[in-house]
Amino acid sequence: MGFTVVIPARLASTRLPNKPLADIGGLPMIVHVARRAEQSRATQVVVATDAPEVAAACASHGVHALMTRADHPSGSDRLAEAVEQLALADDAVVVNVQGDEPLIAPAMIDACAATLEEQTDCVMATVAHALTDAAEFANPNVVKLVTDKAGRALYFSRAPIAWWRDGGGQPRGALRHVGLYAYRAGFLRRFPTLAVSPLEQVESLEQLRVLWHGERIAVHVSEERPGPGVDTPEDLARVRLLIGG
Repeated sequence: MGFTVVIPARLASTRLPNKPLADIGGLPMIVHVARRAEQSRATQVVVATDAPEVAAACASHGVHALMTRADHPSGSDRLAEAVEQLALADDAVVVNVQGDEPLIAPAMIDACAATLEEQTDCVMATVAHALTDAAEFANPNVVKLVTDKAGRALYFSRAPIAWWRDGGGQPRGALRHVGLYAYRAGFLRRFPTLAVSPLEQVESLEQLRVLWHGERIAVHVSEERPGPGVDTPEDLARVRLLIGG
């Protein structure tokens, strides 16, 4: 079964202005992300943006881009509009690849989509990997998650979970969340109608809205960590060195 990759891209980044257009080896970052996604088994890769500059950069490099509204409160809302514009069937699988992941592994995109295709009782899928570093475990900017026996998410948190009572703050069997999501298109259409959950507001984690409303999220546990994303000028410099340029 094929799937569609949608890459939301906005220019309004406080830590790194005009981030999708940042030059990496002579190409805008958003083009690098799209080209990595094109190496997956996706049947189409689309950038969803509210910025004409991003759409123009995509067009000049042969990347399909959609113009979406500027007032979306979240990336999922922007994806929902893209689903409508693309007229996807409700059972179609849509993978949300972040626009600041120029080193995203195509195989990880495939694995996320396949996990949702296999877990028919779930409306979403995401990715995690083993977390073994105590500093990362304690860092609230690193999102952790726990799953049930079937590999479905029980909870996501910025707090160190699951807490090893006798471990003195060391992680044991902990999982770090990777911000890569697959959705059923029908659920994406419904998502903007769901009330924001108190847990989502407390943790500032949008995926908690899904669990709060009783829906299920499948989790693929990857043996590999993803390549570094780009949030700051320092991140950009590191990725430029890795890509070459």
